[in-house]
Amino acid sequence: MNGAESIIEAFKSHKIETVFGYPGGCIMPLYDALVTARDSDREHKLQHVLCRHEQGCALAADGYARSSGKIGVCIATSGPGATNLITGVANAFADSTPMLVITGQVPTGLIGTDAFQETDILGMTLGIVKHSYLVTDADELPSIMEQAITLAQSGRPGPVWIDLPKDVLLAPVSADSISSSKAQSGANTQHSESSSKWNSQIDQARQMLSAAKKPLLYTGGGIPLSNAENTLRAFIEDTQIPCVETLKGLGNSGRSYTHNLGMLGMHGSKAANLAIQECDLLISAGARFDDRATGKVSSFAPNAKIIQIECDPAEISKLKDCDIALQGNVSDILPALSMPLDIEEWRKACNASKQTSGFSLPANNDDIGQNEAIHGPDFIAMLSRLTNANSIISCDVGQHQMWVAQHYQFDHPRHHLSSGGLGTMGFGLPAAIGAQFAMPDHTIINVSGDGSFMMNAQELATIKRHQLPIKIIILDNQCLGMVRQQQELFYKERYSEIDLSDNPDFLKMAEAFEIPSHSISQACQMRRAIEMLFAYDGPMLLHVNINPQDNVWPIVKPGAANNQMIDETSHISQPEGSAA
Repeated sequence: MNGAESIIEAFKSHKIETVFGYPGGCIMPLYDALVTARDSDREHKLQHVLCRHEQGCALAADGYARSSGKIGVCIATSGPGATNLITGVANAFADSTPMLVITGQVPTGLIGTDAFQETDILGMTLGIVKHSYLVTDADELPSIMEQAITLAQSGRPGPVWIDLPKDVLLAPVSADSISSSKAQSGANTQHSESSSKWNSQIDQARQMLSAAKKPLLYTGGGIPLSNAENTLRAFIEDTQIPCVETLKGLGNSGRSYTHNLGMLGMHGSKAANLAIQECDLLISAGARFDDRATGKVSSFAPNAKIIQIECDPAEISKLKDCDIALQGNVSDILPALSMPLDIEEWRKACNASKQTSGFSLPANNDDIGQNEAIHGPDFIAMLSRLTNANSIISCDVGQHQMWVAQHYQFDHPRHHLSSGGLGTMGFGLPAAIGAQFAMPDHTIINVSGDGSFMMNAQELATIKRHQLPIKIIILDNQCLGMVRQQQELFYKERYSEIDLSDNPDFLKMAEAFEIPSHSISQACQMRRAIEMLFAYDGPMLLHVNINPQDNVWPIVKPGAANNQMIDETSHISQPEGSAA
């Protein structure tokens, strides 16, 4: 067995059945091993998905991992192949997505000589991976594969990068190193982060929770990452505590929990942001106090004591000091805090705020006037009502992303794929491809904007090749909508480089890839178009012309406190300032 074949053996050992990649010179031995593996082992159904750009490979692996909870794998060659992966890997790192990244490298004797397609990919990626390896001895490769696959999925998940010189892929691997790695694999177990210090801290936390008059639960992407959805739902069922969710935490509490106030933060609901301002105890579970969620951090939860439940010690009190830190897996900790809470007045106040200051969801769009333009929030609200609870939405980045977060009702956090920490335009289409391979029985919907869609439109070829039944929705306002909105509000309407009125004909683009398509521009067409989209068996694109003046409301000016929200009725000429 050579180095390349030992990688295939590691895939088999860990039941990795789908990888996303793009071949090239230095990674070619691994692609040769893929062919050999298919011919020699019919039982191991290893599927390689050829995306049409390495960034698409990384983002597809990301979508595969987020939707399934399994590790995503992407493969590329040296030089530009590896550098093209970087944005997708940075995206996975920012959102703690478990990923194995494998790249070819020039032969060991040529490293450091500026050889053809040589880059110092380890040096370039130190800040966006949990760990990285440059393998110089083929006998080390089986052990490194075991370490990397385990590390990517343990603790706080994230990407692990293995850079492989071509000669290492071709070199023989000794039987002893293979046997040693198999023994190591048997010894690897997911370890609990539980601490013996919990007992006294749990007692203090319970006392604080029992004494609180206005407690609030703040949950984020750490809930699905730790597979703690059921634990969380048992906790809120027992406590009936009001809760708010981050962008990555949407769906944590399910569709039906009465006391969920929705998303908080820059584009969060007024009800959620005001509850944060008023609460006297904030329990943070799997959330990292991101600036988009907190606004001006010194004004975030100003009256509250804070209990922070977090597996990563680096996140504890990093941005906001907590009163009690419970380090470990949220699934182990939340049950210990569960108790009935006597907070009926607080619940009533939160629910009343939700009715008046939550995200408005029109009850019925069917009687909209014949010539009325389509408004993005109304379209997403109708999409939410017409899809089944198991549909997975893969969003791109922009105004449409926030409308989905505000107006789509998610029943599970793994049904919402969205680039949170990095905000990667072009994420949605390849992530939808990854999700479709991971969850073939689910309806996968890519909601994109005209700007984001053009970032990775080449992946339509991947959809065509595999006839993936992905439903693509492009909300087209012929501009970079979120940039336009901030220029309108914070730069005195000095619009700069946001015009996309020369977009291609998206229907003709879909036709070129043999994907049926349809376009609508009036609100009265929405229901029929959405129903037609879901009635079709294969891939389909729906082009939705929306009002270019639509904004995302409310909005908190960057750097302001969350209670200083600007809405559609209150916004006036705002002072100039950074919209970063």
